[in-house]
Amino acid sequence: MRTLPFALALLCLTSPLAAQDKGTLNPQPLPPLEHPDSPSTPAKELFGRKTGPANLEARAIGFYAHGCLAGAQALPVDGEAWQVMRLSRNRNWGHPALIAFLERFAKKIPKVNGWHGILVGDMSQPRGGPMLTGHASHQVGLDADIWLTPMPDRKLSREEREEMSATNVVRDDGRDVNGDWTLKHMQAIKTAAEDPAVQRIFVNAAIKKAICREAKGDRSWLEKVRPMYGHNYHFHVRMHCPKGDDSCQDQAAVPGGEGCDKASLAHWFTDAVLHPKRDPNWKPKHGMTMAALPAECRKVLVAK
Repeated sequence: MRTLPFALALLCLTSPLAAQDKGTLNPQPLPPLEHPDSPSTPAKELFGRKTGPANLEARAIGFYAHGCLAGAQALPVDGEAWQVMRLSRNRNWGHPALIAFLERFAKKIPKVNGWHGILVGDMSQPRGGPMLTGHASHQVGLDADIWLTPMPDRKLSREEREEMSATNVVRDDGRDVNGDWTLKHMQAIKTAAEDPAVQRIFVNAAIKKAICREAKGDRSWLEKVRPMYGHNYHFHVRMHCPKGDDSCQDQAAVPGGEGCDKASLAHWFTDAVLHPKRDPNWKPKHGMTMAALPAECRKVLVAK
């Protein structure tokens, strides 16, 4: 099984769709593409128009930021201890391994920190692949965003699921957590990190800093929790490639150690990271085409 450099993984995660971005109560189908078979058509335009999964054996194909998903399953929008947010995005799909993790993780939460459950944000599209907006990863059905907002003790309305804001636990200056950060947040992240199927967890650097400062007892789980741009409203769980799934490319192993030393964290609190300057000549990229994805993704795209 091949791996991609960790540096590439970082690059692929720099533009997450914010949990604060609202959905809509009246989603409209995208218009047909004028030239869907053109080699220059961005893959995101093709995968973004698929509203249901490919009726194939479940497989994660390719890398987290460079692949697709066969045989996806939908996480039910309401569960014993979870509710799915932003239903209009239709991104509550994943590999069965991710669905199984979310279900067992959510059921642990009430016992772990007293929350009624979790609010689940973006997972993957019905066939994975690149998305029209937001994430560069989430393409193979093994990534999920979990809000830093506890599930309430009632069923949220559709309007609330589309318009409710997630809890921001990072200070405005980005250098530490704010007063909304609690021990319960850390307990939720710890529980996810301790699951052996989880490869790593991405959080805002200020959250990583707080965890490094506050974690007691066994701290081995901190190794999986890594700082990333954004992620002040949710934490991003990434699963290992399922055993026996040779079409899936695992990310390189976490660097090792707690990641709490000054050398590991200092970069994230520099002015260049906290206050990046936008290049006035920067232009958005056209997007990867089908030729840039694993060949099997063509079969996923056209499958019934």
